[in-house]
Amino acid sequence: MPVPIRRLCVALTLCCALVAGATACGSGTTGSSTTDTRATAAAAALEATPSPSTSAERQKFAKTRFVANAGLAAGATYQWIVKPWKAGKFKKGAHGRKLALVKAGLAGAFAYNRLKAAQKNAKGDPLLSKALAPLTAGIESLKNLPSKLRKGDENAAGSFDDIINKVKDAGKDAGAPVKDKVPSTSQLTKG
Repeated sequence: MPVPIRRLCVALTLCCALVAGATACGSGTTGSSTTDTRATAAAAALEATPSPSTSAERQKFAKTRFVANAGLAAGATYQWIVKPWKAGKFKKGAHGRKLALVKAGLAGAFAYNRLKAAQKNAKGDPLLSKALAPLTAGIESLKNLPSKLRKGDENAAGSFDDIINKVKDAGKDAGAPVKDKVPSTSQLTKG
């Protein structure tokens, strides 16, 4: 259903006139309006300054964020790395191997990102920090998962699963039990 050019021009002209008219209408004051604007912005900035939280609140939120990040990492690992690995999707010549490798690569990058965030969150709680300290090298070793899977390394997915289970156990020992949360595809691609 084509629209005549004349109608489009009239609609565009009316829209421009309305926008120009709305922006032209001002407060009517002149002179010190920039000074008033600066003072208002400074006052708003002072009101918006967050108050510092207590150390107990920071620790509580640190555990909560740790559980959320570690849960997302565990869910992504299980859904897109461990299950296809157990099903034999990473073996050369397997049906759907390329798609499984792409998904595992995305899930591996996502899980690594969430594990690093969980590790950072754990620093807010002394018990969690102490529990995760021995796992730092293991988490860093997960960077190479995609290349190991492409080469056909059968133990790569198993090592990823082991690290995730150790992080879950460390959280459980520190009073922050981690449950698998499978992230959505949009979360997975955003990282």
